[in-house]
Amino acid sequence: MRITFVLNHVNLSGGIRVIAIYAEQLRKRGHEVVVVTRPRPVPTLKEQVKSLVKGNGWKAHPSSLPHHFANTSVELRTIESRRPIEDRDVPDADVVIATWWETAPWVNALSPRKGAKAYFVQDFGANAGQPMDKLVETWDMPMHRIVISQFIADLVMEKSRNRDEMSYVPNSVDLEQFRSPPRGKQPTPVVGTIYSQSEFKGADIAIAAAKLAKEKLPDLKLIGFGHHDKRKDQPLPDWMSFRTNVPNAELKNVYGACDVWLFPPRKEGYGLPITEAFACRTPVIATPAGAAPELVAKGGGVLVPHEDPAAMAREIVRICSLADNEWRALSDAAYATVTGYSWADATDRFEAALKRAVEESRAAVEPSRKVG
Repeated sequence: MRITFVLNHVNLSGGIRVIAIYAEQLRKRGHEVVVVTRPRPVPTLKEQVKSLVKGNGWKAHPSSLPHHFANTSVELRTIESRRPIEDRDVPDADVVIATWWETAPWVNALSPRKGAKAYFVQDFGANAGQPMDKLVETWDMPMHRIVISQFIADLVMEKSRNRDEMSYVPNSVDLEQFRSPPRGKQPTPVVGTIYSQSEFKGADIAIAAAKLAKEKLPDLKLIGFGHHDKRKDQPLPDWMSFRTNVPNAELKNVYGACDVWLFPPRKEGYGLPITEAFACRTPVIATPAGAAPELVAKGGGVLVPHEDPAAMAREIVRICSLADNEWRALSDAAYATVTGYSWADATDRFEAALKRAVEESRAAVEPSRKVG
């Protein structure tokens, strides 16, 4: 097939990583894959001054920033400005895929020769810049929807008037990149989390939970990583440390250094850190966001209520206080949860969803041809 992905812009987010994986996997299977994207937004002078005032320095030009497609052989076409993507930007293809709510109207407006239309739904309006009413409008558009979690599938069915069936394609995890040998508990208890300044990611909940847990576990340490620097107005004790933009090759070392991984989001589309921690044999304490209920139910972790640092703290203490053999059993269960379903398996499903989009598009055209 000739396959086109339409992106808002490229970056190092988890959602873009997933798209890059599928694009590369499909290319390796012999499909012609092109990614069309807008350039990343250039910081305004006001944003630059604000960054300087906060002590974060002058922001680099977006063209120099890293992104996940740099590690692929997929053809990446970046248009000249931050305008909507149109027919003139997109090659003729068998299927064209919207990958973000803003890209959905662009793809929906493309001519039929650009391909059958699919919509890869990974998010659901967690960010302030994603108004739910506008998002639901995109779900109503006549495109074959591909969703990554049961949570998103249920939300789309609840909110959308489009009753067409969706393709459910859960994410996998790269067991070559994320791996750790069987191990026991750390000599000193260590928990980890993703650090983000985005309120919906819940880093503040994980930090509060670790502080509470430290009252019972005086030697406890909290580590983590993220794309954001720690806020200057959020002083943290020296037993908490976060790294920014950790190279992909080193991520497994962060997960593998932890006795427990904390997944505290208030909202989430999926939750790749859960599968990455599981692959590194690290149990997870998660809020019921994104795919967490589906993943944790298989073993290797526990769910705690939203907005409840005390409940998360109790689980930190419980898991870090397990006997070594009990912790190893939980660690083994975490690893078992993510084995048996690879990115090749996920690509099988994604490829089938694209073929289904093509078939549905052809079926919609055939009746009109017969009438004509």
